[in-house]
Amino acid sequence: MKTALFACAASTFAIAATVATPAAAQDAASSLSDIEDGNEIVVTARRREERLLDVPISVTAISSETLAKKGTQTLEEIGEDVPNVTLEVSRGTNTTLSAFIRGIGQQDPVAGYEPGVGLYIDDVYLARPQAAVLDVYEVERIEVLRGPQGTLYGRNTIGGAIKYVTASLPYETTFKVRGTYGSYDQADVVVTASTPLSDGLRVGVSGARLSRGGFGDYVNQPGKENYNKDVWAARGTIEYDGGPLSIRLSGDYVKDNSFARQGHRLLDGLVTGVEPLDDVYDTRAGLDVVDQEVEAYGGALNIAYELNDVVTLKSITGYRKDKSTSPIDFDSLDIVDVDVPAIYKNDQFSQEFQLLYEGDRLNGVLGAYYLNASAFTGFDVALFTTGDLLNFLNDTTIYTGLNGQTVGEVGTDTWSIFGDFTYDLTDKISLSLGGRYTYDKRSSIVKRTSYVGGYSDLFGGDAIPFAVTSDFDGSRTFKEFTPRASLSFKPAPNHTLYATYSKGFKGGGFDPRGQTTDAIDLDNDGTVSDAEIYDFMTFDPEVVDSFEIGWKASLLDRRLNLSVAAFKNDYTDMQILGSEGVDSDGDGVFEAFRGITTNAASADINGFEIEFDALAGRDFAGMGSRFSVNGAVGYLDAKFNEFILNGADISDQRRIQNTPEWTVNWGFDLGLPVGGGIVDFLGSVSLRSDSQQFENPIPGLDQDGFALVNASVVYSDDADRFTIGVHAKNLFDKRYVVSGYNYITGDPNYVSSLGTEGIRTAFYGDPRRIFVTGEIRF
Repeated sequence: MKTALFACAASTFAIAATVATPAAAQDAASSLSDIEDGNEIVVTARRREERLLDVPISVTAISSETLAKKGTQTLEEIGEDVPNVTLEVSRGTNTTLSAFIRGIGQQDPVAGYEPGVGLYIDDVYLARPQAAVLDVYEVERIEVLRGPQGTLYGRNTIGGAIKYVTASLPYETTFKVRGTYGSYDQADVVVTASTPLSDGLRVGVSGARLSRGGFGDYVNQPGKENYNKDVWAARGTIEYDGGPLSIRLSGDYVKDNSFARQGHRLLDGLVTGVEPLDDVYDTRAGLDVVDQEVEAYGGALNIAYELNDVVTLKSITGYRKDKSTSPIDFDSLDIVDVDVPAIYKNDQFSQEFQLLYEGDRLNGVLGAYYLNASAFTGFDVALFTTGDLLNFLNDTTIYTGLNGQTVGEVGTDTWSIFGDFTYDLTDKISLSLGGRYTYDKRSSIVKRTSYVGGYSDLFGGDAIPFAVTSDFDGSRTFKEFTPRASLSFKPAPNHTLYATYSKGFKGGGFDPRGQTTDAIDLDNDGTVSDAEIYDFMTFDPEVVDSFEIGWKASLLDRRLNLSVAAFKNDYTDMQILGSEGVDSDGDGVFEAFRGITTNAASADINGFEIEFDALAGRDFAGMGSRFSVNGAVGYLDAKFNEFILNGADISDQRRIQNTPEWTVNWGFDLGLPVGGGIVDFLGSVSLRSDSQQFENPIPGLDQDGFALVNASVVYSDDADRFTIGVHAKNLFDKRYVVSGYNYITGDPNYVSSLGTEGIRTAFYGDPRRIFVTGEIRF
C-alpha cells in the first residue's frame, strides 16, 4: 500500500512540475473556469474575503462548480479530496456524521460529547452530529479548515472546522431544475427559484426530493431495504442589501424516512451458529419496535452594518432542532439479543456579535458568542436471550425479557469572547495575534433502570422495573483561555510563508450512559459519597497545542499553484469514549451495558500536507481544449504517548482511531469543445492507508489500505443554460468498512461481552454507483 501511495504521489508531482498554464491556489479541486480566466479563489476563513493564497491557515475550498462536475452529492464525499480528513456516516445511522481532521474527532454520537470537528452552515455552528450528513445542493462552496479554531469562529473546535456556505441569491429572476437518475433506482430532483422584489430585496426557495433503493435487503423482513434513501428537504432565503445594511434570513428543513441502516455480522453466532450473509449490505436484523425517522430544521439571521469604510458590525443568530428515532440492531439477527431502539433530541440557540476592522495595515475581528443547547438520549438495551432474572428478584417466578433503559439529558450553556487581528509590520511581513476566553457550563441528568418482561414504556412496552443503576443530576463549569499567534512573510506577491501556534480546547462533561452503581469508595469509609459519584460520572476537558509552518505559492508566472504545510500537535487529556457489557453478579453472563469515558491518554500527532492544482495544457492542436490536474498528499504520524487502562500504560497496544497514515488523491479534467459547449472528462483516485475503527485492533473491523476511483463526463453549453453528466462512483466496486460495533473478547477463542451471540458488525461505504445528472437554468 505504501508503495502505491508513494508511486501516486511521485507521478502527481512529476506532472505538476511540467505544467505551463495558470491555476488557482490551494483548492484541491477548483473550478477550471476560474483557472482559465485568471480569477482568484476567495474565502472567508478569517471572517473577511481574502485570496486563498494569502491566508496563513491550512484550508481547502471546493467550489460549487467543482462539486457539480464531480457529481458530489453528500458532505462526507469531500473527505476523498482533502488530506488528513475522514468523514463517515456514523454506525447504525443514515445522517449522523463522524468527522476526523488530523486525528482529532468523534466517532460516538451520544449526547453530551462535543464534536472535535465543528460543522457550520452559513456561520451557524451545529452543536450535534445528528442530521449533519448534508446533501449538497444550492451550495456556493465548502471550506475545510484544519487545526484548532476559536479565535475567528463562534464556537471553539479542537480539530478543525467545515464550513457549508450556501449560495447567495442572484439579482435577477432565475429558475433551475436539477435531476439525477441512476443505480439502485436513484431518482433525485431539486427545484430552485429566486426573484428580486425590489432593488434591494430578493427571495429564493429550493425543494429537494432525494430517493434511492437499498444496496441490500432485510432478508427476514420482505419489502425493507438496507442502505436506502428517502429524503425530503427544503430551503428558503430572504436577502436585503440597502446601502450600509445587509440582512440575510434563511431556513431549512429535512425529513428522512429511510429504513434503518443495519450492519453486517462478521462472525458466526456463538449459540445459534448462524453464518454471516454473503452480501455485506444484507442484514438479518429484526428490531422493529420503532421506525427510523429523522426530522431536522433550523434558521439563521445574519445582519451586517458598515459603520464606515473600515468598521463593520455583524450579528449572527441561529436556531436548530432535530429529532431522531432509530432501531439499532447490534447483533444484526432476527432474535432480540442486543437490540437498541433509541431516541435523540437536540435543540440549540446561538448568538454571535462581531466587530470587523479592515484598515490599511490592521485587519481583524473582535467577537462575542453565546450558545445554549440541550441533547436528549433515551434507549433500551434489550437482552432477551441473556437469561432469567431469578437471582435478581429473589422469588420463584421465571422472568424473561431482560432490558436496560438509559435516559440522559445534557445541557450546554457557553459564552466566549474572542479576537484575532493581523498587523502588517512591513509590506512583506505580517503578525497575527488572537485569543479566546471560553466559559462552558455542562449540566446532566442520567437515569438508568433495569427492566424485565420486554421493552420499556419509552417504546410502548410494559416491562417491569426492578433496579435503578443510575440516578444522577449534576453540573460542572469549564474555563479556558486559548491563544493563537501567526507570523507570515510574503517574499513576492504570489508567495506566502507562515508559522503558526494555536491552542485547542474541548470542554468536559458527563457520560449519559454512565452507571453510578459502579462508582468507587475512594476514601474507604464504607460508603460511596455523592462527591465520589460526581467524580466518577464526569470527564475533564482535553487540550491540543498545535504548531504549523506552511508555504503557499503561485509559481511559473502563476502556472503552478502549491500549498505545503507541516504540523506538530501535542494532544493531552484525550477523552477516550467507549462502552462495555456488565456482569453484575459475576456469573460470566453480561446482563447490562454501560458507557465509559476517561481522560486516559495523551498523544503526538505530527504530519504534513501538500496540495496543488494546475492546467497541463490549453488550446492544444488549435482545438480550444484544456487539461487540468490536481492532487493532495497527507501524512500523519499519530502515536499515543500514554494510554492508561486499569492503572497500566498500554499505549504500545493502542492506535488512534480513524487516522490513516497516508491520504492521497489525484485527479484530472480534460475539456474538449463540442457543439456550442464543452465536454469535460474527469477522473480521480483517492487512496487511504490502513486504519482502525477503535483504539484497540479488531479483526474484520480494521480497514486495510484501499483506493476509490471515480469518473465523470459532463457537457455544459456555452450559454450556461444547461449541463448534463454521467458519473461513476467507486468504479471498481471496492468494499470498505466505515464503522462498526464490537462486543467480543478473547480472540481467537471468541467470548461475548454483551448478549449471547457475540457482536462484531460492520458498516460499509457505498458500492459502485452510476448515475446521470442534468440541470437546466432559466
